[in-house]
Amino acid sequence: VQLAESGGGLVQAGGSLRLSCAASGINFDVYTMAWFRQAPGKEREGVSCISASDGLTSYADSVKGRFTVSKDNAKKTFYLQMNNLKPEDTAIYYCAAEARPLLLSLKVPDFKSWGQGTQVTVSS
Repeated sequence: VQLAESGGGLVQAGGSLRLSCAASGINFDVYTMAWFRQAPGKEREGVSCISASDGLTSYADSVKGRFTVSKDNAKKTFYLQMNNLKPEDTAIYYCAAEARPLLLSLKVPDFKSWGQGTQVTVSS
């Protein structure tokens, strides 16, 4: 399983970014995908998840209404649209995958495959 994130960068507060996660080496249709983030000095936390079986989504309370997760099975790509970004959203964002179609989770231990991360910095 290989996961490659892209789309991070520096943005002003209130701005938007779209992260992408390109997957290879997997049957993308049966993998539940999630985004996590880790800020300096903090533990990695779940941001959003989309299940493989029915496309159900889950969001951390801190991003509800601002972030939207989606995926394109044909392109084997997973996305996170981030709007109205805040300085507290600054972190390294990681894509994660797990071959459990019914899984809907924001817990780090539930995911075995991880990307290298992409930095998102939001200036005030």
